[in-house]
Amino acid sequence: MEFTATQIAEYLHGTVEGDATVKVHDFAKIEEGEAGKLSFLSNPKYEQYLYTSKASIVLVNNDFTPQQPLNTTIIRVENAYESLAALLTLVQKYAVRKTGISTNAHISTSATIGENAYIAPFVYIGENTVIGKNAQIHAHCTIEDNVKIGDNFTSYANVTINDDIQIGNNCILHAGVVIGGDGFGFAPSEDGSYNKIPQTGNVIIEDNVEVGSNSTIDRATLGSTIIRSGVKIDNLVQIAHNVEIGENTVMAAQTGIAGSTKIGKHCVFAGQVGVAGHINIADGTIFGAQSGVPNSVKLPNQILMGYPAIAVGNFRRSTVVYKNLPELQRTVYELEKKIETEKK
Repeated sequence: MEFTATQIAEYLHGTVEGDATVKVHDFAKIEEGEAGKLSFLSNPKYEQYLYTSKASIVLVNNDFTPQQPLNTTIIRVENAYESLAALLTLVQKYAVRKTGISTNAHISTSATIGENAYIAPFVYIGENTVIGKNAQIHAHCTIEDNVKIGDNFTSYANVTINDDIQIGNNCILHAGVVIGGDGFGFAPSEDGSYNKIPQTGNVIIEDNVEVGSNSTIDRATLGSTIIRSGVKIDNLVQIAHNVEIGENTVMAAQTGIAGSTKIGKHCVFAGQVGVAGHINIADGTIFGAQSGVPNSVKLPNQILMGYPAIAVGNFRRSTVVYKNLPELQRTVYELEKKIETEKK
């Protein structure tokens, strides 16, 4: 598909500066812009590329003031990054979707598949499973018995969804995701060995949830592990049994949440955050990368970092002290030596 700057500006409620008739058919990063492609500028660090970019159209924020002459058409919008996302979503909406059920897929006779589904070769769908309209289920996915999945579901290759899982509308599971594997439940015995505790609960995933590649969400020991609407989970994230994650919380790669922890709404977890079990995290909490969280966070809307996670301002001041510890230690030794000398 091809669009003019005028058409794009009308869709985004933006303003064109430059050639309003110029057309684009694809997207590119601003530093790799080419004729016929659209790019965007939202981070000032990349402004230098705007003046040399060959992209035909560049989205910029309304308050952007160029420091040099421009060789491209710009469209001013309220938020360039959000506008790019809106355009990408529009293009994806009109992309050709696969349909049809492969003869090499195994679908149990008691399963129900909604209309306009695509089911690739070597997919397995178990007994009494119900899948809504417009599903896209790619090769080698396994969906076990008594699973309930809403409309517009996408699962990429090698996804595993175990028994009794519930998934809402508009959810996306990327390659290698496992939903409903057993939680890590073992009881120590007197001889030092461990006895497995059966995990008899399930997982409930609400609407508009996306889970990144090779992430895992364990079933509950009893009851449900719950992922609320709008949650976005990156690759290689571990969600343990009986965890509850609040609406519109996001988690970056290699985050791990231990069992029975309750996380509030609109929280942000940067990469490699580790959260202990049986604690509560208040709404709006933001954790910096590699933070360790051993205790509950009771006050909402804090930014925390470090181990144990503390207010980010305190963490930054603490790192300055930590970096200077060798010098501080040397000063202390010198003072001790001076005191001992004066005593003599």
